[in-house]
Amino acid sequence: MSSKYQIDRRDMDFVLYDHLKVEELLELPRYQGFDRETLDIILSQAERFAVEKLAPTNEQADAEGCRLEDGSVYVPEVYEKLYEEFCSMGLFAPVHNPEFGGMGLPHTLGVALIEMFIGSHGSFMFTPGLTTSASHLIEEHGTEEDVATYCEKMYTGQWAGTMCLTEPQAGSALGDLSTTAQPVDGEDYYKITGNKIFISAGDHQLTENIVHLVLARVEGDPEGTRGISLFIVPKYRVNDDGSIGDPNDVTVTGIEEKMGIHASPTCALSFGDDGDCHGWLVGERCNGLKYMFLMMNEARLITGLQGEAIGNAAFQLALDYAKERKQGPKVTDRSKDKKSVAIIEHPDVRRNLMIMKAYGEGLRALIYNTAYLSDHAAYNEDEGKREWAQDMLDLLTPICKAFCSDIGFEMTELAMQVLGGYGYITEYGIEQQMRDVKIASIYEGTNGIQALDLLGRKMRQKGGALFMTWIQETTQFLAGLSEDEILGKLAKELDGAKNALAEAAFGFQAQGKENPEYPLLHATPFLGMFGHVEVGRLLLQQAEIAKQKLAHIWEEQGVEADDQEARQALIEQNEDVRYLENKLKTTSFFVYQLLPKVQSRLKAIQSGDDSALTVAL
Repeated sequence: MSSKYQIDRRDMDFVLYDHLKVEELLELPRYQGFDRETLDIILSQAERFAVEKLAPTNEQADAEGCRLEDGSVYVPEVYEKLYEEFCSMGLFAPVHNPEFGGMGLPHTLGVALIEMFIGSHGSFMFTPGLTTSASHLIEEHGTEEDVATYCEKMYTGQWAGTMCLTEPQAGSALGDLSTTAQPVDGEDYYKITGNKIFISAGDHQLTENIVHLVLARVEGDPEGTRGISLFIVPKYRVNDDGSIGDPNDVTVTGIEEKMGIHASPTCALSFGDDGDCHGWLVGERCNGLKYMFLMMNEARLITGLQGEAIGNAAFQLALDYAKERKQGPKVTDRSKDKKSVAIIEHPDVRRNLMIMKAYGEGLRALIYNTAYLSDHAAYNEDEGKREWAQDMLDLLTPICKAFCSDIGFEMTELAMQVLGGYGYITEYGIEQQMRDVKIASIYEGTNGIQALDLLGRKMRQKGGALFMTWIQETTQFLAGLSEDEILGKLAKELDGAKNALAEAAFGFQAQGKENPEYPLLHATPFLGMFGHVEVGRLLLQQAEIAKQKLAHIWEEQGVEADDQEARQALIEQNEDVRYLENKLKTTSFFVYQLLPKVQSRLKAIQSGDDSALTVAL
C-alpha cells in the first residue's frame, strides 16, 4: 500500500483552465510573456520536484527535527541539498518581480505550485514562503537602497526573511508589544531592543543571512497599534558593497518543541542584548502595522492554502488505502462464501471519502479563485475591475484563511478514520499530516480573529457594499440556473443557504443593539456559514461547466440522453468523462450533505441563547 504524495492534476487543471480561465490572465500586460504551454511545463516541473524530491524527505525531516547548539539552529541535514536544488529550479519566487529574480507568474498559478510544495513537504516551505513575502514588503515599502540591498538576494533564496510580530506578553494583541527602537544621532539606523517568539524559520544555516522584519515602538510614539513602526533587522549587517558584515546582536534564545512541523525552526529571538542591534525604518514611523498587513494578508492566503494542500494530500492517501485494503464482505453479500472486499465498498467509508473529496475540491476552488482576484486587483488595467477584485479579495481573505485551515484539519481527521489504526501510527503519514496542518488555524491571526475581522470589519467595509455585491452576484448566478433540469434543484438549495447567510448577517444588527457581545459569540459559526456558501457557489459553477462539456461529448459520440447504458460505458472507459460526471456528483453531495450546516447554524444564531456569556466557568 502506497504512502507517497499524489496531486490531483486533473482537478487542478480544471480549476485553472476551465473554471477560472487562467489563460485570459495572460492578456494582462503583466503576464503577456507567458502562454498555456509554458504554464503546463512549469506545473509539471513543480509536480516532479514535489513528488521526487520534497515528498521522499518529508518523513525523515520530521523525525530528525531541528536543534539549537551554541546559539545556532540546525535544520534536518537533508535540507541543505534540498534547499539548493529548490533555489536552482527557479521557482523560489514564482509570482514576484522578475526584475529582482522572481518569475512573475500569475498568483493563480503560483498557488497551484505552492499547493504541491506544501502538500508534499509542508515544513520545508516555511523558509521560501516567508522570505518571498518579506522581500515583497521591502520592494513595496522600502527605500530604493533597501530594494537594491535585499530584494534580489531574497527572491533568489540567497538570503532568507522572517516576520517578527509576537511577543511573550502580547500574543495576538500587537498593540501591547514592548520592543523598542531608539534613534541614533547622526545615523540612519535605530537601536532595537526586545524579544519575539514563535518566529517561523527564525534561524537556520541554509542561507548566509536572515532578514527579520520587526515591529517595534519608538520612544514617545503613541501607545497601542497607532504607534507601531516596522524595521529591517538583518541577522548580519550588510556592508556598502552588499557583502555580509558584522553580527547584528540578534540572539536565538530557544526553539519551540511543537506538535507538528517539526522540521521548521520556530524560534524565540532576542534583539539588542548587548545594546547594539541595528534596525532600519521601513517607510514612515507609526505605519508599521499597515505595512506589515501586506505580508500578513499574503501569509493568510498561504495559510489557508496549507489547510487545502495537506487536506487534499491526506484525501489522496486515504483514497489509495481504501481501494487496496480488504476487510469484511459487503453488507449486501448474501452468499455462503462471503469474500472480503476493499473497504471503499463500505458505505460509511465512502461517505468519509466523499466528504473529503467535496471539501477538497471546494477548498481548491476557493483558494485559486481568491488568488485570481488578487491578479486582477493588482494588474487589471480597468479601474472598475481592479476595485471590484480588491473588494472581493478583502471579503474572502479571512474566509480563505480560517475556513480552509479548519476544514483541512477535519480532512486529515477523516483520512485517519478511513485508515483506522494504521492512520494513527506513523507508517502512512496521516498522523504527521494531522500534526502539521493544525497550526494553520492558530498562526497568522487565529481563526477566531479572522471571524471577528470578517464580521466586524469586512462586512461593514464601504457601508456593507462588499457583502451586498457578493450577494447580488451570487443571486444572479443562481437565477441563471433556475430552469436547468439538473442544476436547478442544486441552485435552489444554494439560494436558500445564501438567504440564510444574509438573514444571519442582517440579524446581527438588531441582536448587537441588545447585547454587543452576542454577534461576536457567533462570529466563528458565521464565517463557517459563509465558507460553505462560497464553496457551494464555486462548485456549482464547476458543475455547470462540467455539464456543458459532457453535453458536447455525448453529442460528439452520438449518445442519446436516455441511453444510460451507453453513457455508463463511456464513463467507465473515458477518464475525462468520468471526471466530469464525478464533478456533478461531488457538487450534489456537497449541496445535500454538507451545505445544510448553514441552516442549522442560522437556527443557533437566531436562538438568542447567550449561555456561553453568562455561565459561571
